Amino acid sequence: MNGRIEVPAQRVPGVGERVLFEHGGKSLALFNVDGRLLAIDDSCPHQGSSLCAGQLDGAVIQCRAHGLRFDLASGYLLNSKALKVASYPVEVEGNQVFIIITGQEVVS
Repeated sequence: MNGRIEVPAQRVPGVGERVLFEHGGKSLALFNVDGRLLAIDDSCPHQGSSLCAGQLDGAVIQCRAHGLRFDLASGYLLNSKALKVASYPVEVEGNQVFIIITGQEVVS
């Protein structure tokens, strides 16, 4: 899946909120951390558990299944480069929000 995924206006999360949606068979989680939109795959790279439902602490999401904590901006496991969830840049153009998906995961 490549391209720009438009996030419907009614699905753009407010500050401190998150939204989960499917696009092209891919589950994506979009977070609004202090006005900054951050997008990741919703699947924990450890065992596939949903990350969107995890505990959010600033720009860090904690997987509910095993407690792994990931930096939403980089996708990396905190204090390690051993495990990473795919993260994607988010573009805002006026009132439109797009998640950018390319052939390879891009760190936002």
